[in-house]
Amino acid sequence: MKVLVTGGAGFIGSHICELLLQRGDRVVVVDNLRTGKRANLPPRVTFYHEDITQPLLNSIFRQEKPQVVIHEAAQVSVPSSVADPLLDTKINLAGTVNVLEAAKQNGVQKVVFASSAAVYGEPQYLPIDEEHPISVQSPYGLAKHTVERYLALYKSLYGLDYTVLRYSNVYGPRQDGQGEGGVVAIFAHLLSRGLVPTIFGSGEQTRDFVFVRDVAAANVAATTKASGQVLNVSTNHAVTVNQLYEIMAQLWGVDAPARRGPERAGDIEDSTLCNLKACEALAWAPSWSLEAGLAALKEGWDGLPDF
Repeated sequence: MKVLVTGGAGFIGSHICELLLQRGDRVVVVDNLRTGKRANLPPRVTFYHEDITQPLLNSIFRQEKPQVVIHEAAQVSVPSSVADPLLDTKINLAGTVNVLEAAKQNGVQKVVFASSAAVYGEPQYLPIDEEHPISVQSPYGLAKHTVERYLALYKSLYGLDYTVLRYSNVYGPRQDGQGEGGVVAIFAHLLSRGLVPTIFGSGEQTRDFVFVRDVAAANVAATTKASGQVLNVSTNHAVTVNQLYEIMAQLWGVDAPARRGPERAGDIEDSTLCNLKACEALAWAPSWSLEAGLAALKEGWDGLPDF
């Protein structure tokens, strides 16, 4: 199978590329390298340094003729989307429609889309399943949910199949401090230098941290499964920020309590996603515990630029 991965030089995308190659697929990557790195890409990947918002994207699809597209390219920061909704809309909405048009016009059979827990907003119950009401609280969340609706429309109008994967807090090697799992990267960045991170609020906020290799495996499975479905990709397990710090401080050998800061406005107190539907539809399950994933992160840690 030939699979085109947008944002394939980025944090999650590069892990997806590795698993696709292991499966024996031919892999094409389109990435503008705004946040991705060429060095993240494994050998044997056909690479195009291009932006998903540009008209040239269609000619890349026409030349490569992928059967499946895994769409990871995005503006991933919720605060940045609030500060600059126009840029977020240009990349996450208009850029994605450009991807869908290129797919429609060049015989792509399916699009696997990286959505987010951000579409749910403040949880009304836990764990959050796919039937939970949508209540977006940022331009980022709104763009992700709007793309989900576009995908359903493209399937209905043009027969373009899709699977939507709503990620919880993804973490792992190659991550920067942005996105849903950015707290892990920020903690690692500081702890690797012997510095103590700041925890805002009580630290009893809960999150659902899922290792990037498990997320990549879900994407690879979705290339052939879960037609027209929307699925949570998560561990179905809540971890407090305090617990996260304790595990990481021990791994990095930092024997000091976290600094404390004021509660941040707009932070969701608790978030855990139910993954039962994904486990069934994808014949998939997360295989990395938080402790194992953080240990793997530390072992492969190559540091981050200051941010």
